Amino acid sequence: MSNSDAELVAGVDEVGRGPLAGPVVAAAVVLQQGHGIRGLADSKKLTPKRREELSEQIMECAVSWSIAEASREEIDQINILHASLLAMRRAVENLQCDLSLVLVDGNRIPQGLTMDAEAIVGGDAKVESISAASILAKVARDRMMVELHQYHPQYGFDRHKGYPTKQHLEALNQYGVLDQHRRSFAPVRKVMGL
Repeated sequence: MSNSDAELVAGVDEVGRGPLAGPVVAAAVVLQQGHGIRGLADSKKLTPKRREELSEQIMECAVSWSIAEASREEIDQINILHASLLAMRRAVENLQCDLSLVLVDGNRIPQGLTMDAEAIVGGDAKVESISAASILAKVARDRMMVELHQYHPQYGFDRHKGYPTKQHLEALNQYGVLDQHRRSFAPVRKVMGL
């Protein structure tokens, strides 16, 4: 059976709702039956090394995959929830195939999708294509944070990836707010005196 005869289902997930800095990143992945990728799981349960390995396999084996983001500015304009949904919609729209269904991790479906969609709470642990999407999104976002670390090593982005750790909050207080910091998040607003 060719892909044109098969019903194509995409899994979608996002990462980066909690950090104080950087974009929220989403991925969408279409896997075929018998894809042969072993060990797909919620990205948070995997080591960074294992995520990297799986990310390569997913990009090689997937029928189609896509990574998209909503910027720090968009997060501050429309809030993190809506920015997450926007990033997920962009990831789906960037896929190079006609989908019959989108399975979204969580309890909300992005607005504006042109195909059927279903929200699955805990989907990143239950549905392989959502697990694959969570891995691609996490690897992509972590790489962005490691790159940001090259420019601002005093903040420790390579370790905390923008999350509000003790180290990050101390650096924020000591060195101030970067362009990449989310102005709508309370710890950043506090440092800015807002």
